[in-house]
Amino acid sequence: MAIIQITDPADPRIDVYARLTEHQLRNVLEPERAVMIAESRFVIETAVDLGMEPLSLLLDERHLQSMEPLLARLDPTTPVYAATREVMSQITGFEVTRGYLCALRRPQPIGLDEALAGARRVAVLEGIVDVSNVGAIFRSAAALGIDAVLLAPGCADPFTRRALRVSMGCVLRVPWARLPEPWPDAAVDTLHEQGFCCAALALRDDALPLDAPELKAHERLALFLGTEGTGLTNRAIDACDTSVIIPMANDVDSLNVGAAAAIAFWELRFR
Repeated sequence: MAIIQITDPADPRIDVYARLTEHQLRNVLEPERAVMIAESRFVIETAVDLGMEPLSLLLDERHLQSMEPLLARLDPTTPVYAATREVMSQITGFEVTRGYLCALRRPQPIGLDEALAGARRVAVLEGIVDVSNVGAIFRSAAALGIDAVLLAPGCADPFTRRALRVSMGCVLRVPWARLPEPWPDAAVDTLHEQGFCCAALALRDDALPLDAPELKAHERLALFLGTEGTGLTNRAIDACDTSVIIPMANDVDSLNVGAAAAIAFWELRFR
């Protein structure tokens, strides 16, 4: 496999890393040609292990030798670009501390029915636009027994570079699907039809504590999580079957959605 040295950040061969927006990478007009960028060696290795298709790699030249076992697994025609750390930083617009980037063919989206097939515990995200929080939720979902993640209209794209990195590649492991309009009625109707109890993580006076036995008794449970600032909308809360609260001390009334998700996933995991 030939290594292609990159010395000019304006080299058009590395446009995918330097000059394409997330919208362009998604290639809305031709989804079958959509691309995502994996950052960090672990995420790249995870993607390859799961059968993702690498289109090219951009590596800090200092890491070429250590990457030889992985490169040997790839199609020998896959372009491998190498650059100094300084040039990589100019290409990406930020300090690349890890020095590993890979452009991959974006997996085709799956439908809601496929995401829910066999699932017992699912997370439903509403209005979560911080890609770091999305990534953290996927990592917790993979680690703590959540079978699928469902995204309401307007949630951040889990296949963005930062979400992939923060999730440690778990976005590629956990099935996820976009929910239809009208939100939330269509989503709740579908979940009910498939036997799910819908529980909203929300500050309501009548909310059940997270460790309530009746919550754990549900064979299929969908936990709704809301935006970083105001939480779930009243429409989403009202559409759910019940509200759930994490009991807290010291007059603290809420947690970051990523932290709250991890706690709730652990407590409500299917036993």
